[in-house]
Amino acid sequence: MKHLKQIRGASAACLLAVPLVLSGCSLFGSESASVDPPPSEVEAQMLQVSGNTTLDSGVIGPVTQISSEGGKEAPVSNSSGTRATVFLEDANGLLAPVSMNLPKGELAANLKDSLTALVDKGAYASMLPAGFAGVLPAGTAVENVTLDKSNGLAVVEFNTGFNAYEPSDERKIMEAITWTLTGQEDIKGVQLWVDGKKLTEMPLKGTPLDRPLTRSMGINLPKQGALLMNSSAVTVYFSAASQDGLQYYVPVTRFVPSGTEPLKAALNELITGPEAGSGLEMVMTQETKLDHVEAGQNGVVTVSLKDDMFADGKDIPAEMLESVVLTIAQNTGDSLVQIRMNGKETVTGTNHVDYGKPVSAPEFVNELPL
Repeated sequence: MKHLKQIRGASAACLLAVPLVLSGCSLFGSESASVDPPPSEVEAQMLQVSGNTTLDSGVIGPVTQISSEGGKEAPVSNSSGTRATVFLEDANGLLAPVSMNLPKGELAANLKDSLTALVDKGAYASMLPAGFAGVLPAGTAVENVTLDKSNGLAVVEFNTGFNAYEPSDERKIMEAITWTLTGQEDIKGVQLWVDGKKLTEMPLKGTPLDRPLTRSMGINLPKQGALLMNSSAVTVYFSAASQDGLQYYVPVTRFVPSGTEPLKAALNELITGPEAGSGLEMVMTQETKLDHVEAGQNGVVTVSLKDDMFADGKDIPAEMLESVVLTIAQNTGDSLVQIRMNGKETVTGTNHVDYGKPVSAPEFVNELPL
């Protein structure tokens, strides 16, 4: 198996690296089923779910001020800015977190800028990585974003340009807005207003908005899924490659049998791999098996895998290990993770990180170059 070449290291604020690697193909092969909105009855039930800690947990870093002293170079005119993670549409039609630098400002202005980055052909379109685009219709203006910290509700006010989206993009727009804002520590839910009026449903297809949007709605739902009444949801991170051959991570919500232990179910979905035609890549080998997963009293989650390809626990593709860390963090509320491979306690990735020791999810995911 050909190991992929690492091209970027970790943020100084993180305990582990985010391996963005050059590759024109998947680590273990690419699965080639389209990801569409779920059946209407499933969608309605998902949007009514509240307090779902599995999907409301966020691994994406908050808006962070980046100084010119030791900070990463910002693709803006000044030498200081704000680091934020926004959810953009990739070439496969999936939403992916992308870390970018925005102008420095107060929190409300930063949140407004984060959503402005989602506008197709908007003010920040030239700053987006190749192959990525905003899902809000061109001409959308983010008039205001207010945050009530007492209940974690962000109220977003758009102009009427917001209504000009394609009906088929309705759910994707809701997901992009919700996941971008709820990456902030103090934001748990999102409420939408247009032209000074609170929306009770989305303008075109009438998706109900009778309660705040949260991450319980999921993201990148598969076209083929189990009925929600007999299942629960977990979110896992697969890998994809940009048009320039850069690897990045994509969250996908999967339905698993109700009553299944969430972490075990999520990891088994990761091992099963992406749906055919999604453009996502396998991060595990066909021989990877989950031995067990357990959360220790110290809050560290231990994931034990078996795979004869990595008998010595060395030079394991970083994508494989990072996907495990991201998936566990997403489904636990950012727990630290340590990985065992074939019983070995030293598990070294191709990014030279020892995942046998507790590591955290990256504060910022997918720091792709322009």
